[in-house]
Amino acid sequence: MLFTKFRGHQWKFQRFLKRLFSTDKGGGGNEAPPCGKSARFNSCQLDPCMLDPCKPEPRVVIIGAGMAGLSAAHRLTQCGLQNFTVLEATDRPGGRIHSCWLGDVVAEMGATWIEGGCVSNPVFTLASQEGLLKPPLFRPDASRGLFCTSDGRAIDLPVSITAYHAFKQIEQQAASLFALGCGRTHGSLLSFMGVRIQQELHNFPEEQRYDAARVMYGLTNCVRCRSGDDLSLVSADQYGSYIEIPGGNVRVPLGYVGVLAPLIRDIPSCSLKYCKPVSCIRWGAVSDSCPRAVVKCCDGEEFPADYVINTMSLGVLKHQHDKLFCPALPAEKVEAICKLGYGFVNKIFLEYARPFWVWNEGGIRLAWSADELAERSDWVKGISNIEELPSSQHVLSCWVSGREAADMELCSDEEVVDSITKVLRQFTGDPTLPYPKNILRSKWCLDQHFAGSYSYMAMDSTVGHQCDLASPLPGSCEPVAPILLFAGEATIPGHYSTVHGARLSGIREAERIIQLTKRYGGPPKNSPDPKKSR
Repeated sequence: MLFTKFRGHQWKFQRFLKRLFSTDKGGGGNEAPPCGKSARFNSCQLDPCMLDPCKPEPRVVIIGAGMAGLSAAHRLTQCGLQNFTVLEATDRPGGRIHSCWLGDVVAEMGATWIEGGCVSNPVFTLASQEGLLKPPLFRPDASRGLFCTSDGRAIDLPVSITAYHAFKQIEQQAASLFALGCGRTHGSLLSFMGVRIQQELHNFPEEQRYDAARVMYGLTNCVRCRSGDDLSLVSADQYGSYIEIPGGNVRVPLGYVGVLAPLIRDIPSCSLKYCKPVSCIRWGAVSDSCPRAVVKCCDGEEFPADYVINTMSLGVLKHQHDKLFCPALPAEKVEAICKLGYGFVNKIFLEYARPFWVWNEGGIRLAWSADELAERSDWVKGISNIEELPSSQHVLSCWVSGREAADMELCSDEEVVDSITKVLRQFTGDPTLPYPKNILRSKWCLDQHFAGSYSYMAMDSTVGHQCDLASPLPGSCEPVAPILLFAGEATIPGHYSTVHGARLSGIREAERIIQLTKRYGGPPKNSPDPKKSR
């Protein structure tokens, strides 16, 4: 065997989580608050959202302990509401935030960056307050790296730089279509970019067009990582609905998982239940003799609730919504689930005994041609770039997007290593490049608790679908108070596919429950609200 699979990361990760979430930044004891109302005044007495401690609390069940679920639970705790349970299907918190170790470096299996390194990003603020970001902040430079072709050539730097900036202009033009709202449709992002690339190539000298085309088409594979799907399925007109927060991408040096610590430390430890996948959510009861909702887990345990905050991924909803909810979700909710896109992205980390690259000079960009990308018979066509980890001189990370990311998961570690090594040798023109000694890779697509990576705006998607997905059930026009609430990155227009979007959505739904609790003076009534009946 040419390499040995790294096996020690899981127990290290669990040990790190236990230490991180049970101690304060200075290393002293700061246990999660105990259950019960006595804990509610620990740190939140003066918060203007505080509920009357003399009034009864509604029962809340939060499905999922990712960023959305933990943010919702934390906000409820801040406001004095602790009668909630967080049901997490896996054995760890974080959802699509998953930091592991490979050798002596942190490998981000899921979320990689804080997307928007400034105070307007709530995750950046969370990380800063926790002391996870030390100056100078590491912000990756997307323009760095060597563009290599499949015939083993490195493209001349002046050509690659000019082509890179030409492509970034095309991407900005695509993003501006949403704001223009000119009334005519521009089709898929692949079609729009393909036409614009051909137009831009005329600005290059004829002898440079071949290489410039390879750079720009290779960069379309990088754009695929933003959606996780083929660009022929991504709407050009909706591409610009994503709101970019200033400050660039910022990496958390000691692991993204650290941003969860301040949330989990304030949540009562008995409220978080792991390895509790949900099998059914019964909702809509209008009788005072039975709970408004009951969440049943796969092990048979049931949790009655006045409110249920569902943070399951869009991928899970796509596959299981018809089995999860009783009664079934209304047509507009199902349409939103079906019409919004949900992509696949995986990462592969390769550890080498001896690095074959020059450290700190960027990664290797695969400059595929348009014809090569059109023929996607092999999962390696989904590779956009291979880059070094900033904290390591001996580990490379490889991004794979689209259906190829799912195909990669079906391969053995040996097959993955062999395929990537062949690609590296082909594009660098060096047949002597070594095999890695260790491999670590994510498998989000086949994981039934995630079924993919994050949402995107598909050809039939609109911002209205994101709003419909976020709308509570029953709706605001119904005489009964909402029972089912929806959070998660796919439910937040403008900030979909991001960790900060997930955080904002969780806080949004917690605030909804807080306001309803103030309005009703406690748990909601099952009988129709007289204010809505008039």
